[in-house]
Amino acid sequence: MRPVAEQDEVRRLLSDRLFDLAPILVVALDAKFRIVEANAAFAKLFGPWQGMRCYEVMKGRHQPCDRCEVSEAFTDGKARVCGELLTVARDTTSQFIVRVAPLAQPGGEAPYLMWIASKVNEASVLQRENDILFERVPCYVTVLDRDLEVIRANGRMRDTFGRAPGKKCYEVYKRRDRPCRKCPAVLVFEDGREHTAEQVGVTASGEAAHYIVTASPLSREGGSPDGPVNFVIEIATDVTHLRTLERDKIEAERMAAVGQTVAGLAHGIKNILMGVEGGIYVMESGMRKGQMDRVDRGVQMLKRNVEKISSLVKNLLSFSKGREPHVTLVDPNAPAREVLELYSGMARQAGVALEGVLQEGLTPAAMDAEGIHACLTNLVSNAVDACLVSERKDRRVVVATSEAEGALVYEVADNGCGMDYEVKKKIFTTFFTTKGAGGTGLGLLTSRKIVQEHGGKILVESDPDKGTRFRIVLPRDRLPAVTNDGAAPNEGRKEGAPGGKTQ
Repeated sequence: MRPVAEQDEVRRLLSDRLFDLAPILVVALDAKFRIVEANAAFAKLFGPWQGMRCYEVMKGRHQPCDRCEVSEAFTDGKARVCGELLTVARDTTSQFIVRVAPLAQPGGEAPYLMWIASKVNEASVLQRENDILFERVPCYVTVLDRDLEVIRANGRMRDTFGRAPGKKCYEVYKRRDRPCRKCPAVLVFEDGREHTAEQVGVTASGEAAHYIVTASPLSREGGSPDGPVNFVIEIATDVTHLRTLERDKIEAERMAAVGQTVAGLAHGIKNILMGVEGGIYVMESGMRKGQMDRVDRGVQMLKRNVEKISSLVKNLLSFSKGREPHVTLVDPNAPAREVLELYSGMARQAGVALEGVLQEGLTPAAMDAEGIHACLTNLVSNAVDACLVSERKDRRVVVATSEAEGALVYEVADNGCGMDYEVKKKIFTTFFTTKGAGGTGLGLLTSRKIVQEHGGKILVESDPDKGTRFRIVLPRDRLPAVTNDGAAPNEGRKEGAPGGKTQ
């Protein structure tokens, strides 16, 4: 056993050497916060310290901190561990882990306190910051593996859709048992690129949730920038409230249009009733005179005007109630082809050339095929009628499809009579028709409603005696969600006759 004197000498040497060679900051403080001794690591980081107080050197303050761990350790004699932001090089703050402990013999008072600090590893700080950001960001955030299993989900995701880790993403978001068609995460795993889409999910409470999700590669095999994707991060922004407001706005605009039409409804019905009265007069006079041909003519007049009233009321009721769009993946050219086919014979007989300029290769889009068909029917019918009242000999209507800047575009252009400024102002906002008693004025209002339901807009350009061009613009990123995900792409209606004319 070594002599006590030798052990004391070794301890003294170790203390002296360790004090200056330690890679951590070591300081001795007195009860008035004055630095009594500091090691080389502290002096290197904070500079001169002799005769100064801890809060002057480490915090750049002129008075003690509001909450001082050193003061509390002197008071109760207990060691402490805490995190501190210290000012390094006068203008840079860094995070440190600080330990304070009284320096005293057992049972004695502590005239000094040992202060030890080590700088927090930057990677740990970043990790903690990332964890806080991941949990508190106001979006749904999930990390998926190649099997589309949720590896991690943030608080907002868990609160809205319920427990996620260990489940497939489509089980969490959609309550489905198979992946969604064109799932952004699946596309990322396939091509390694970022993908964004708007989708509709089901919350833990069973309510519909509209969200725009962006899926991006999180890591790749071997760390290669071009390697296969191992994990995908999905960040989704909830737009349910926005979509609800859009639907409410469309409904409000539609009902406002209905309200505006009611004022003109009485005038339209009055004109039709004059025809009814005329029919009754012709029929009664024929009966008095025994002229059956006159009676038949009166009966036909009555039938025609009763049909007009019936059509007017049904169209108004249909417009005011609306219909639920049935959205499927549709070839954008299909509705245009059908309308061209249905109207080609009628236009030819009327002496109007009906042409189609359809861009080939358009990607299928989520649309209500029947609604788009009705819109084009209204526009083509109006265009043909406008040509019929024109004095031009080369009367022509052109139906075109195209895609530009992420939007599908339908155009119906004619070289007919055109419209002046006053007429253009009224076609979408009032119960308005240029066809007299033969029209209801609901065709273009209905068309605008359908276009708005698809997140698009309908534009018109027209000049008197030169013609009119209607453009339906449907941005792909605003198209509605598919109603029936399992339905095959709609190829359009194959039977029926031209209908839905602007009355």
